[in-house]
Amino acid sequence: MRSVPDERTVRLVRAAQRGDTLAMAELLDLLAPYVGRVCGPIALDQGADAAQEALVAVFRSLRTLKDPAALHGWVRAIAVREAVRTAHRAARAVPADLSALPARGDPQLSADIRDVLDRLSPEHRAVLMLRDVEGLDERTAAALLGVRTGTVKSRLHRARDIFRKAWTS
Repeated sequence: MRSVPDERTVRLVRAAQRGDTLAMAELLDLLAPYVGRVCGPIALDQGADAAQEALVAVFRSLRTLKDPAALHGWVRAIAVREAVRTAHRAARAVPADLSALPARGDPQLSADIRDVLDRLSPEHRAVLMLRDVEGLDERTAAALLGVRTGTVKSRLHRARDIFRKAWTS
């Protein structure tokens, strides 16, 4: 998703803010895949639920968005918060089993990666996703997560360390 929306997207946001249901539907079609890509790596099995909650939050608060050009960053912040919240809620329901880490050389690489990610806390997954997948700098990631830059750096270091150890075991 582009960081600066085109003029059509800005018009869609403004129309949706006025209550135009067709514009809202188009905006939903535009945002849903992006929100899913943000929520999935953080909330894992609950990624779809997190994305749905994030989209509901986006459309409930759309009228508060003052600058339609800031849409993508605003949506990303909401999606990250919802994904972390959803992952925490799910983690409280089912404790993680850390004893069965994937074996090295397993042919199902994506399943292995997902298994290792599942062992990380939602905060660690969020920081990994924002820095290593989205390519955001520490300051931007910190602002999205509502923490200090130093916290992002320490979480990223810890997340990479946990991931590396789990992956190589």
